[in-house]
Amino acid sequence: MTIAAHALAWLELARRQGRGVLTSEEVAASVNTNAVVVRRSLGDLRRAGLVTARRGKGAGFCLGRPAAEITLLDVWLAVSPEPLLALHHCEPNLACPVGRGIRPVLTGLYDEATDAFRTALAHWTVTDVLERTLA
Repeated sequence: MTIAAHALAWLELARRQGRGVLTSEEVAASVNTNAVVVRRSLGDLRRAGLVTARRGKGAGFCLGRPAAEITLLDVWLAVSPEPLLALHHCEPNLACPVGRGIRPVLTGLYDEATDAFRTALAHWTVTDVLERTLA
């Protein structure tokens, strides 16, 4: 999520500066990580339509839609396929009073927390992140 948000903010800044396309190496230099890591994240963002990839001369990545229309919820959904909070994959011991009742309690709590998390991310756009970063 952090790499993806960073990459999108950098792509928006580059666009504002007249550079519509950045290579994964340029994005990786800003993130200070390997370009392979950045390409994986950019691939997730491309599949979600948040960035586009150009091939050939002038190859690289650019935003797939205006930064003001890309929420951090969009970003999270693109790069985080698993649930934010999940129950253990094994069924608890139903003979135990805690094991018998814990799953519905935690499911309700996790659903509530996930809804609050999604609501918070939906209020922020890539433009918001960039403007606060540059302030």
